[in-house]
Amino acid sequence: MDMKNRSYRVLFASWVVSTTLWAQTSSTETNTPTAAKETNEVTPLTLPGAEAFVFKKVGETEVRLHVVKPKDWKASDSRPCLVAFFGGGWSSGTPAKSISYAKWAAKYGLVGVAPDYRTRKRFEAKPEDCVADGRAAVRWVQDHAKELGVDPVKIVVQGASAGGHVAAWTAIPEPVSPETVTDPVPNPSPMGLILLWPVTDTGTNGYGGPKRFSGDEVRANRLSVTQRMPTKMPPTLVFHGSSDETVKYANSEEFQAKMKANGNDCQLIPFPDAPHSPNSSKEGEKGVAVRAKIAEESLKFLEKLGLVEKSKADQIKPETSGE
Repeated sequence: MDMKNRSYRVLFASWVVSTTLWAQTSSTETNTPTAAKETNEVTPLTLPGAEAFVFKKVGETEVRLHVVKPKDWKASDSRPCLVAFFGGGWSSGTPAKSISYAKWAAKYGLVGVAPDYRTRKRFEAKPEDCVADGRAAVRWVQDHAKELGVDPVKIVVQGASAGGHVAAWTAIPEPVSPETVTDPVPNPSPMGLILLWPVTDTGTNGYGGPKRFSGDEVRANRLSVTQRMPTKMPPTLVFHGSSDETVKYANSEEFQAKMKANGNDCQLIPFPDAPHSPNSSKEGEKGVAVRAKIAEESLKFLEKLGLVEKSKADQIKPETSGE
């Protein structure tokens, strides 16, 4: 065995051990005195290895994001940034599910950010609120770029499932609803998007369709990324399981087709016969392979954008649940 292969196997073995430990402990990390409990989920006020900032207040509610800085970070830096949104059908989930992506990005010199957004179970919020919070989070990072050591032009936004919907909406300048006309939006648009089995269509053929929005077809179509996205969109990388029964794989195909028809760069990477959230630790060895592929292709995407130097991809740890 040559030294290169031996090094890779050592790295992989250490990753498997750390991933196993992380999966066993992460569910308790946020259940601390620094967490506020609402319904059956915990809203993390802090997360291990990250700094917390309040980026938005709605009445008495504070919405936070969690920042992970590279080990060699300096206050004078102007680094690229990855903002990662968790999934959960706009209903559940917390940044504890997406902080692993922020930590992964920090390994490659990016500032990683895992924002919270108001969900239905914790805050009785609507999908429009989720989108508004996501866009406000990215805009806050841009407005506080100097403080965070971030280049406000070099921000890539990532999201899984409904978090992919939130991520995609950060590249759409139009208001998501009449009530959000004055809400802050990212400026400039993100440099790139990384979308994992994303909700891109909420219309009749999309996730839930109008039934999910009390039969309000106008509202469902208004929330649809595929229907609302502008002609010019950032380069986008999409991952999706071909047997996804939660969010149709065909929706990502339609999204890619429209992106390309408008002259945008959009790569769709399928996971054959894979379900929704194929990166879940519940998927066993298949999940390991999916996470490795996501890490490898995401790194290539960041290299293509000129945000990281060419290097071997370190795998992304699984999220704490299936989304």
